[in-house]
Amino acid sequence: MKTISLLGSTGSIGTQTLDVCRKHNIRVKALAANTNVSLLASQALEFGAEYVCICNDKYYKVLKEKLDGKGIKLLCGTEGLCEIAALDGVDQMVNAVVGMVGLLPTLTAIEHKTDVALANKETLVAGGNIVMKAARENGVKIVPIDSEHSAIFQCLQGESHNRIKKIILTASGGPFHGRTADELRNVTVEEALRHPNWSMGKKITIDSATLVNKGLEFIEACHLFDVSPCDIEILVHRQSVVHSAVEFEDNSVIAQMGVPDMKIPIQYALLYPGRTECDVKPLSLSDYGTLTFEKPDYETFSALSACINAMKMGYAYPCIMNAVNEEAVMAFLDGKISFMRIGELINSALAEFPAVRLESYKAVIEMDRQAREFTISKF
Repeated sequence: MKTISLLGSTGSIGTQTLDVCRKHNIRVKALAANTNVSLLASQALEFGAEYVCICNDKYYKVLKEKLDGKGIKLLCGTEGLCEIAALDGVDQMVNAVVGMVGLLPTLTAIEHKTDVALANKETLVAGGNIVMKAARENGVKIVPIDSEHSAIFQCLQGESHNRIKKIILTASGGPFHGRTADELRNVTVEEALRHPNWSMGKKITIDSATLVNKGLEFIEACHLFDVSPCDIEILVHRQSVVHSAVEFEDNSVIAQMGVPDMKIPIQYALLYPGRTECDVKPLSLSDYGTLTFEKPDYETFSALSACINAMKMGYAYPCIMNAVNEEAVMAFLDGKISFMRIGELINSALAEFPAVRLESYKAVIEMDRQAREFTISKF
């Protein structure tokens, strides 16, 4: 029986991960969540978790009341996440938390030589160089959960001897596809949260609306598959059927397709390299009839351009971009700034900060702090 630990168990990816665990009899040794104490406690009891962590320590007392006398070790905060990441007897840590809090547990799991199924974008966007270096040195497999990176990963199976010519990264285009910059200046939070194809948390849904989500995936792909920015092409694919593709040296293109349902990449990450029955609707291409592809509007969605530029610039710029975006998205959700201001703040930060190399976790966190302070000062 495979054993996992799961960070971010009450979110969209986390709950679907547990669906896969139920179906395929995967043992869950540890669970972690941010604030949803009731769901976390019920998950812990159902799966017989030995360790449970609540990231927000103000909810620790409530969690303790719910699980008192159940024989479960209760943890809290980043220290708790790292303790879970370093547990013995775990085959794979699933990192589905949102934000920079996911970086240190990923590094901890890698140092403990535990394989990682990764859905936390910030881990590679902010600390990609140090994370991938640590994974290589410790012989740890990082299997992506994001549908696009899972698609690329699947397309590359059995192709290690062939050279990648180009990665084709597909994007849904979000809720504002086809809109002009002027039309986006006064959009509401409610409008931005209406994604056409995927059901996700608020932060990632806003990132999809700005296309920052695709920019983050662009940066992740560079690290995961060891390619340069010029080797990745982004295409808007409204149907979300082709989850991404790889073009090889002979100009052959291999794509991974399926209905837009995250259980497919989650199950693949947990059962890799095997495939078995999955509780999702089969893909019927005749039902779709037509699949369309087009280039993104980089001028209107300036935040996407900023993400790509950050990766091309290198140094600490992806980390800076990520921190600014996180703060800007929270400010937008709180009604402090407009939708278009998100991209403006990212571009402003990239122009403001000098080139600095990040060679340690401490350096990443310090740069993240500086970028956040810069952003908050602009509200």
